[in-house]
Amino acid sequence: MTQDEVLKMFKQSGALLEGHFRLTSGLHSDRYLQCALVLQNPQQAEALGAALAARMQALGGKPDFVIAPALGGILVAHEVARALGVRGLFAERQEGVLTLRRGFSIEPGQKAFVVEDVVTTGGSTRETMDVVLKAGGVVLAAGSLIDRSGGRTDLGVPRVALAVLDVPAFPPQECPLCKTGSQAIKPGSR
Repeated sequence: MTQDEVLKMFKQSGALLEGHFRLTSGLHSDRYLQCALVLQNPQQAEALGAALAARMQALGGKPDFVIAPALGGILVAHEVARALGVRGLFAERQEGVLTLRRGFSIEPGQKAFVVEDVVTTGGSTRETMDVVLKAGGVVLAAGSLIDRSGGRTDLGVPRVALAVLDVPAFPPQECPLCKTGSQAIKPGSR
């Protein structure tokens, strides 16, 4: 699946939004990728997951499991795991800290792919990687459907995205839209 095909899927799903948004990272941007609108279609979710699985496997072999941060990454982890024939896990916040819950477990030495829907700063991906590492697991690679950092985010492991965009994001005090009096909206899950 090419970057153009991925972006076409996002546009046709109404998942590429324009306006004034507050991102999960706290940064502000004039564009937002609402992956849930693409992933609500099971055929699209499956195709995106299979494409990401293939690219990640080329980077880092085969994992024992795939893990993502809740909420946005859950379907991505599920579809990548399905394509690879491994378990799909997610970490979720408990008292503000990402953790394994719901009986999920990672055994020491187990290998993981960490996935996400959209990467801006890599913060949620890093937190998820920490969950794996604290359990004694090994992170082989990281992946996302969209990388909106222009490829600049370094996670310390091989990383791939189905589409790489360079979408500016600003701290609120430097946001040009805020300076015009526009109010940012928060369409995401956190």
